[in-house]
Amino acid sequence: MDITIHTTFLPHDDPDASVAFYRDVLGFEVRSDVGSGTMRWITVGPPNQPDTRILLAPPAADPGITDEERRLIAEMMAKGTYGWIVLATTDVDATFERVVAHDVEVVQEPTDQPFGVRDCAFRDPAGNMVRIQQQL
Repeated sequence: MDITIHTTFLPHDDPDASVAFYRDVLGFEVRSDVGSGTMRWITVGPPNQPDTRILLAPPAADPGITDEERRLIAEMMAKGTYGWIVLATTDVDATFERVVAHDVEVVQEPTDQPFGVRDCAFRDPAGNMVRIQQQL
């Protein structure tokens, strides 16, 4: 079986702030940006992985979602418990210094985890957890 990751989803509540974070802070390229206002679907990805994409999308664009579900999604986003992603780098400490030079919310400085990974964590503008770990 030959399965690869094509696209993963992260919600946004401010498309311009999300683009600035993923493009300007993490160095990803913007591959598509469709829609208007806050109803934009933006695809970003690392330049060295053209077949891997993150879709930044409105969190409650489905017309079948109830008002209560929209409220719950907004609460979870505010707490940083709705969306998250784990990225990898060859030098987590240098990456941390580069990212922290921007106005980002640091959740965890580089730390050696008991399960054998060195990683750090930030929140993107929508509250999504972005963990970056040392690539082995």
